[in-house]
Amino acid sequence: MAALKIGDPIIDFDLPATDGQRYSPASFREKPVLGVVFWCNHCPYVQAWEGRVVEIQRRYADRGVQLVLISSNDPAQYPQDSFAAMTQRAREKGYPFPYLFDETQQVARAYGATRTPEIFLFDGERRLRYHGRPDDNYEDPSAVTRPYLRDAIEALLAGRQPSTAETEPQGCTIKWRR
Repeated sequence: MAALKIGDPIIDFDLPATDGQRYSPASFREKPVLGVVFWCNHCPYVQAWEGRVVEIQRRYADRGVQLVLISSNDPAQYPQDSFAAMTQRAREKGYPFPYLFDETQQVARAYGATRTPEIFLFDGERRLRYHGRPDDNYEDPSAVTRPYLRDAIEALLAGRQPSTAETEPQGCTIKWRR
């Protein structure tokens, strides 16, 4: 499991995004819920969950929820995860959230992230309250019975702890530099 444990404080970062800006957790200090999601372009699990994660951001944006995607994959091994390819995908898919590039892989290592997608959801005090995958069925959105991320967001917005605080991340491994 991740280096971060439920209740731990957010780990700071300052990374470039595909929109030409840089972001850190402080960029979203007014948001009551912040999700840091390790992501990439090429992974079939990411692609399967992509539309659902976009929809969650759109659904909850007006309630102060902010998701931030971070790609930490080595673009030398996976050119489809290069910064240029990230920029193109964010534009093509109309990403409603920042898509950041962790070129040194230091942020992924600090968080203990190992998969894409892998979600770290923080409350308003920036304590980790949910870690894991978006839901229980990446293959078929109509077969989802446990919408873990949505349930965690709803709980945090209601001032409660999520009933499920941790699930095993499911996805491709982060592609570490050799």
